[in-house]
Amino acid sequence: MFASTQQDGYSAPHTAPEPKSWGKGFSLYRARVLVGGQLSKKGSFFIETDLPSIIGSRNADGTKNVKVSQIILDAQYQHEFTNAFQLVVGKQLVSNNRNGLQSAATLLTNDFSYFQYPYNMFEDSPLQGNFGRDLGVNARGFLFKDKFEYRIGVFTGRIVDEKDPLRYVGRLAYNFLDKDKDYYYAGTNLGQRKVLTWGLGYDTQSSYHNYSSDLFLDYPVSNDGSITLSAAFQYMSGGTSTGKYSFATSIPKQTVQFLELGYYFKSTRLQPWIKYENNQVKAESIQAGEIDLDRFDKLNSGSVVGGGLNYFFNDFGTNLRLSYTTRSYNVENTATAKFEKQTYGQCWLQLQFFIF
Repeated sequence: MFASTQQDGYSAPHTAPEPKSWGKGFSLYRARVLVGGQLSKKGSFFIETDLPSIIGSRNADGTKNVKVSQIILDAQYQHEFTNAFQLVVGKQLVSNNRNGLQSAATLLTNDFSYFQYPYNMFEDSPLQGNFGRDLGVNARGFLFKDKFEYRIGVFTGRIVDEKDPLRYVGRLAYNFLDKDKDYYYAGTNLGQRKVLTWGLGYDTQSSYHNYSSDLFLDYPVSNDGSITLSAAFQYMSGGTSTGKYSFATSIPKQTVQFLELGYYFKSTRLQPWIKYENNQVKAESIQAGEIDLDRFDKLNSGSVVGGGLNYFFNDFGTNLRLSYTTRSYNVENTATAKFEKQTYGQCWLQLQFFIF
């Protein structure tokens, strides 16, 4: 649940060339029901529902969004043959980097990374995801005294005519300190663990390729404080082929840089944080279509800078989060045909509670 205010253009900058007025409201976000359990000695299940849209937001016709039916967000079965080989089947979170595999209940910042999720969020996205989820089979295991983790999966991905190439996603990670074996990772551990993980990942379907490297550090630096750092770099492209299953016109060539940094004060239960994301598009000619390449790149590039303060009443059971985030874009001046950098702000006060 949260109260929010944001400038016109924050979500759709090209409809509001100048950041002027602020919208405001109260919303219900991520109202989820989680169910899980052990079915046998080696088999377990997990099911999670969610609201597909934010209650309290504005509909396209100007009315308030108040009647929202729950959807199945996750529905998966996991069988642990050995510690080194497990299979997870069903609808599950899919990503080639650690940030994209985090639990929403334990985020460091106010929300997930924006630019690392642009093509896998909704059914009309290029990869036809559902809040980062996809249907398929994921193999996972731990080796070398649980220091090394692998995830290798095959998923449906985008469907054109049900004869599409499948989507393949994988990640290799090495844990230098404590074990990090949660299926959905924590965005911060509040000083309760010592974690240093480096990962490499890939995500590919047909002409689409996405390669990622990520680093995560969560470490107590004193009896009263711990630092959390999460960083990632991605290169992705929809390719240049023009076949039926090509992603060339839906995913331009681009890079994404991502950074989150926070510090938890144990005595006061406060955690300030900052975040930075940069999306730089460098499209191929075929990806831009009839639009001038330089103009296309500027229209589709952008950055996010933000910060906030978390207060934990009961660790992740109940917490209050205040955040201010800005998004910057290149906005075209129709009179001069030149681009001007515009920055739009958003402020959230978010109350989150979680029990499972």
